[in-house]
Amino acid sequence: MQNTEAHTGPVAALVLAAGGGRRLGGRPKALIRYAGRPLVEHAVAVVRAGGCAEVTVVLGADGERVRSTAHLPGCRLVANPDWASGMGSSLRAGLAALPAGVSAALVMLVDTPGVTAAAVSRLLAAHRAGAELAAAAYDGRRGHPVLIGARYFAEAAAGASGDAGARALLASHADRITLVECADVAVPDDLDTPADLARWSAG
Repeated sequence: MQNTEAHTGPVAALVLAAGGGRRLGGRPKALIRYAGRPLVEHAVAVVRAGGCAEVTVVLGADGERVRSTAHLPGCRLVANPDWASGMGSSLRAGLAALPAGVSAALVMLVDTPGVTAAAVSRLLAAHRAGAELAAAAYDGRRGHPVLIGARYFAEAAAGASGDAGARALLASHADRITLVECADVAVPDDLDTPADLARWSAG
């Protein structure tokens, strides 16, 4: 059963931006240019516009260059030295670094430029209405971003391994996930290959 009690605490955005972009020529995904700026700047702007004032960014591949190149004022920057092991390690690092008192984490992947502030805003509204686990849905299929209530942080971290991220947590509590339809305001596709980059750049 989903908790119907409204949540009023702040939601922290957790931007996972540690990937090395192996299929994109080895460039860190955080610094790939999209709409005139690095992807990580775009992701941070989206979650802030969607209503997340507190933003934690997990860096990994070429992290020092990302820090010196990207403009990320006010963000909590977290280094994940184990980034090459997959997204799970970044989720663990990010959850461990969240400030005390947040009621949930909105997990945003840096390589999903089609996710919009409107999608983020809908997930935050679902949380305020009582959802402790929520995910954007696209024509009924679960996608990103994902919102994880604070009561699930420890379980999410324990189950995060390889590239699975929060998959184990969501599978264990499939009946508790609030799916928030976002197909009318966002696109879930990630950016993994040169063809993806060309398509997004053209769009």
